[in-house]
Amino acid sequence: MRLLVTGGAGYVGSVVAAQLLEAGHEVTVLDDLSCGRRDSVPDGAAYVAGDVAAKAGEVLAAGGYDGVLHFAAKSLVGESVEDPRAYWEANVGGALALLAAMREHRVPRLVFSSTAAVYGDPQTVPVPEDAPCRPANPYGASKLAADHAIAGYARAYRLAAVSLRYFNVAGAYGRYGERHDPETHLIPLVLQAAAGQRDAVTVYGTDYPTPDGTCVRDYIHVADLARAHLLALDALGEVIKPGTWRVYNLGNGDGFSVWQVIETAERVTGRAVPVREGARRPGDPAVLVASSARARAELGWTPTRPALADMIADAWAFLTESAALTRLPA
Repeated sequence: MRLLVTGGAGYVGSVVAAQLLEAGHEVTVLDDLSCGRRDSVPDGAAYVAGDVAAKAGEVLAAGGYDGVLHFAAKSLVGESVEDPRAYWEANVGGALALLAAMREHRVPRLVFSSTAAVYGDPQTVPVPEDAPCRPANPYGASKLAADHAIAGYARAYRLAAVSLRYFNVAGAYGRYGERHDPETHLIPLVLQAAAGQRDAVTVYGTDYPTPDGTCVRDYIHVADLARAHLLALDALGEVIKPGTWRVYNLGNGDGFSVWQVIETAERVTGRAVPVREGARRPGDPAVLVASSARARAELGWTPTRPALADMIADAWAFLTESAALTRLPA
């Protein structure tokens, strides 16, 4: 297929683009590099610089596109609270512009990068796709709004569409790994502390109602996550008919606490991880674990690297093989 990957210079988008190329698809990456990096665009992919809202129509006007995988978005929870306007414009405005361009140029398939943040603090764990959506921040709310827009377009305009709701993505895929600035994800923060790139990692809350008092999260290897996108793409138009929007949670179904992540990182790296304890952060649920039964049943997807140690080992290899270490603020 001929495919457009928006945000294909970012962490997840670059891994998906690489796997699409390996599967024999023709890939164009559209990215303004506000969050991604030019050297993350896989070899063999065409690259177009620009914002989705401004450029998607121009790219799709070339014709012949069979589908879009949409990753381009803002994704920092704290930033979304401080600047909600930017999140509504980028995440909702970008999705609406892309949907309009897809309709105009008759692109029939869409795979959307959504998030577990749409659920907020879930009442049921593991979280199923039919759990109530009560996002606790503008990031989750903006992604949920995009989900609703996609659902409406699918029904009205015969689009075949899937929203994949990620839980905590981790690990690396060869030369593709996490390089966020600022970094907010636990595993890279822990590994940066182990590498001496930052003074310590902060544990936010040690009094949660969990076995060791710290938050529990579901981690999924980025390679497994990417493979789910390829399976979803294959299902669009066949299993998932035109006029249909389908949601799938992507997680391992197992949870690991903050202390477990730190202890596993110390074991994998052979280094001590400096830690400081902090207060709970507002809006952090004690446990957030996915039910991915629907993806397993309908897409035939099963994680192949579910072990936390494997995710951390791959992320550590990426970190240590990347550019020379730079000391970062704690």
